Amino acid sequence: MQLSEQNLQPFQTADLQGTEALDIAFEISQILDTGLDRKELAILIALLETGVNPEALAAVVKELKREAAALRAAESDH
Repeated sequence: MQLSEQNLQPFQTADLQGTEALDIAFEISQILDTGLDRKELAILIALLETGVNPEALAAVVKELKREAAALRAAESDH
């Protein structure tokens, strides 16, 4: 099977829709002041799309943020 523009159209449309969805999610993330950048948000969305439990993922993100803040505080004390 040869790839033509017609064959690639569904992939390009899906990619564009994914980009638009990420843009919207990032805007919401900024409004909510989550502290997530685009790459982090894209990773989280990809995990959710694979079936990861959203509540468990949120708990992990919160814990990682707490640990990172504690490490930064400990480093600034030394």
